[in-house]
Amino acid sequence: MVRHAGVTDKRIITGFAKLATLLDRRNSEIYGTCMSLIVGFLHKRCRLSISTAAEKSIMNRMAESQDIQTLCRNNRLKEAFDILHDMEMRGVEIDCHSYTHLLDSCASAKALAEGKRIHAHLLTRGIGEKNTFLETKLEIMYVKCGSIEDARHVFNELPERNIFSWNAMIGGYAKHGFWERTMDLFSELRCTGMHLDIFVFPSVLKACGGLVAMQTGKLVHGYVIRCAFEEDIFVGNALIDMYAKCRSVEDARKVFDKMPERDVVSWNAIIAGYVQNGQGCESLKLFSQMQLAGMKADSVTVSSILPACANLADLEQGKKIHDLIRSSGFESDVFVGSALVDMYAKCRSIENARHVFDKMSRRDVVTWNSMIAGYAQNGLGDEALMLMYKMQLTGMKPNSVTVMSVLAVCTNLTALQQGEEIHGFVIRGGLESDAIVGSALVVMYAKCGNIVNAHQVFDRIPQRDVALWNAIISGYAMHGHGEETLKLFYEMQKASITPDGITLTSVLSACSHAGLVNEGWQYFRSMSHDYGIMRTVEHYACMVDLLGRSGCLREAQHLINKMPLEPDACVLGALLGACRMHGNIELAECVAERLFVLEPQNAGNYVLMSNIYATAGRGDDVAKIRKMMKDRGLIKNPGCSWIEVDNKAHAFYVGDKSHPQAEVIYAMLESLAGKMKDAGYAPNMHFVLQDVEEEDKGLVLYGHSEKLAIIFGLINTCPGTPIRVINNLRMCGDCHTATKFISSFVGREIFVRDTNRFHHFRDGICSCGDYW
Repeated sequence: MVRHAGVTDKRIITGFAKLATLLDRRNSEIYGTCMSLIVGFLHKRCRLSISTAAEKSIMNRMAESQDIQTLCRNNRLKEAFDILHDMEMRGVEIDCHSYTHLLDSCASAKALAEGKRIHAHLLTRGIGEKNTFLETKLEIMYVKCGSIEDARHVFNELPERNIFSWNAMIGGYAKHGFWERTMDLFSELRCTGMHLDIFVFPSVLKACGGLVAMQTGKLVHGYVIRCAFEEDIFVGNALIDMYAKCRSVEDARKVFDKMPERDVVSWNAIIAGYVQNGQGCESLKLFSQMQLAGMKADSVTVSSILPACANLADLEQGKKIHDLIRSSGFESDVFVGSALVDMYAKCRSIENARHVFDKMSRRDVVTWNSMIAGYAQNGLGDEALMLMYKMQLTGMKPNSVTVMSVLAVCTNLTALQQGEEIHGFVIRGGLESDAIVGSALVVMYAKCGNIVNAHQVFDRIPQRDVALWNAIISGYAMHGHGEETLKLFYEMQKASITPDGITLTSVLSACSHAGLVNEGWQYFRSMSHDYGIMRTVEHYACMVDLLGRSGCLREAQHLINKMPLEPDACVLGALLGACRMHGNIELAECVAERLFVLEPQNAGNYVLMSNIYATAGRGDDVAKIRKMMKDRGLIKNPGCSWIEVDNKAHAFYVGDKSHPQAEVIYAMLESLAGKMKDAGYAPNMHFVLQDVEEEDKGLVLYGHSEKLAIIFGLINTCPGTPIRVINNLRMCGDCHTATKFISSFVGREIFVRDTNRFHHFRDGICSCGDYW
């Protein structure tokens, strides 16, 4: 009886084994079931004696395959591959079910090299050529490992494609941001006539959002409705995200309101949508509704809502959300921490931002960038630069965002030496060819007065986008190089780069600084017809400035009166400045009256009108303007100039005697003043508005901040070194004249950047040609 049972058992096992081998190439799932039955049967019949070598080989193969599957399920990929390698060496055939487990494990571990090794096995043994299930697993492995081209190659070689193969490839393209390819493949799928399932739509909708393709997204929404998938929560979440990214938050809200069921992802999508579209107040209302609905916020929720507090500068609400983060245990989340740092920094609570930053146990590059940008945005340039150096000491490598933040700091401080150090880091880090970093470098060099270096950076970038062209064109315009600016604009069009509104603003500004009236009119009139650009108030302001500087005041006034847009303070301010330049008091009074209504708290407009009256000798009107300012509690913004020496910025105010070297500075200034008088210089008293005696007005002029910064630079730098100064106001005429004399006497190049442009003084001549 025992012998008979043993023979029966062997027949059963052999039968299962043959069936499993037959199914191995056809249906991996059924094969797995067969394998489990055999192993279970063996455990029950442990007395069984296997008599033949073939039977032993089958049983060994089954046991080893089961070991591989068990190891894969437990994420022990290396050990599974050790067994695979041993089976290879002994020439033992491996079943498809084991390959499936190995591919899944490679996908989870993103082990591309091991996944390619399995692919090679399949190719050399001819396994999987007609097994769509296994080939789809191979395709998914490549997608999850980020090798999208390999995935497409597998997809293309499939003899038959089912909906799972299509979904895997479409989902792979969407996951890796290949939006156009996602949509192209979706179109191909529709052409096959294959029935669309629910899983394809989230990927396609993600691509529509990535492309900001609103109309295409609506067409896909139509397919969703026809397929009766609209009530699916995953599809609904994808629709909300797509509409939000297409800047149609109203449509996103309609989808959200219609959803029969919502999860935390649904709430996160609509809240983030409102934040992304600049509707922070609405997003905060939704956040409150979410809590009232009993939906528990997760780390994504708070990371999405904190930018709303940051954009609204709502520190109180931000602190409440911070309390929620503490009570929910999200503080250790690096994304939440970065969002908190950014929120506090934008709410100008930099101490709280640094406290959160210091408490974080783990920081990524985004966290460091948030803190560095926070310092930069709050005017703490030195702290931003120091933190970037500390970032590198910890082993964290700065990226392009870091570089842009610190370069902005150097631009604001005119810290050219530090900017050059950062440029060195950019070169060493291989970031110089990055168009975004390149644009920031061009802007930094241009604003620090070194347009030559700016152009050298521009020339070294192979792929130039519109932002990079705008940076170099704006740089030349700022330096008053009108002809060079127009030449670059021509080269930009020749390179097939379409100009935008920013480009034309720079071009018109260059025409204004260089007095190119005819050229300015030509570009202004051709904006809509030749470039498809709608004129904005910025373009009108540039044109008014150009006409005003050229003395065409009535023409400028006529242009303002014909504007299809309401003229803002920039437009009217440009005309008021022109009235001062050309002494047109009547027109100035009309313009000033409108500006006092538009900007009642802008002291600059009152000061400019006071200047106009003072120049005309109308003291009573000057007194009226001063009384008006006093009654409205307005104070003139004090003139301030900065200069960088030895990587440190030094600030000087009008009549400033607080600097440690003040005595030496004023002594040298007095010495130079004597030489300038001998050479024909006479102080221009029209630029002194204080109530002081006439003989004291010259002393006031000597104390203007530009002069103090320049003299400090001459004292503390080596002979021949260029002097670079930044001024918070328009450079006054007396300082302009004096700086020309100084540049001639000391044989130095002097660069002064005021609120309008750069002045490059050399050998007694300014690059503006006394036209500013």
